[in-house]
Amino acid sequence: MAKSICVYCGSNVGYHKIYSEVAENFAKEIVKNDLTVVYGGGNVGIMKIISDTAINNGGKVIGIIPEFLHNHHLGNMRITDLKLVPDMHTRKKTMFELSDYFVALPGGLGTFEEIIEVLTWKQLRLHNKPCALLNVNNFYDYFIKMLQKSVDEGFMKQIYLDNIIVEQDCAKLIDRLKNAKDKQESKFI
Repeated sequence: MAKSICVYCGSNVGYHKIYSEVAENFAKEIVKNDLTVVYGGGNVGIMKIISDTAINNGGKVIGIIPEFLHNHHLGNMRITDLKLVPDMHTRKKTMFELSDYFVALPGGLGTFEEIIEVLTWKQLRLHNKPCALLNVNNFYDYFIKMLQKSVDEGFMKQIYLDNIIVEQDCAKLIDRLKNAKDKQESKFI
C-alpha cells in the first residue's frame, strides 16, 4: 500500500528564492518515492508549489481545506482530491489520519502550530509516525535551540527532541522518514 506524507508549509513563498526551489525539489522527491502528498489544500505560497509540482510530475495530492478558506477561492482545484471540511480542527485531524509521515517546511504560525501538535501527540503516544523538519536555509535552527532550552531547563525530555528528524537535503529526509526507528521512553511523559 502506498504511503503518504503530510507537508506543513507556508501560504507565502518567503523572501528568498531558496524556499521555492527546495519546495519544488521536495515535491519531486516525494513523487519519485511514490508517496502521496497530504497538505492543507491551498493554491498559494509554498503550498501551491508543493501541490502543483507533485501533480505536474505525475504524483497524487490530497488537499484538506476548511470551507471558509475554500469560499475565498484558496483551494487548489488541480490536485487529485480536494476535501472540504467544516473547520481547522477537522482539517488537522483529517490530515493526521491520512498521513504516514509529517514534515514541516518553512512557514508561519500555522505551520509551527501544525508540526508542534503532531509532535505533542507523539510525545503523548497517540501515534508513532515519524516527524521531521526540512531545515531549508537553517530556517528551524532557532526552533531547535528553543526545544533544546526546554530540555536543558527540565520541561521536556531529550528523547522527544532526538526523535525529530532534522535534515536540509530532500532525498535524505525522505530516506530517514522511511527508515525511522524512534527511541522509546520507558515512562509515560
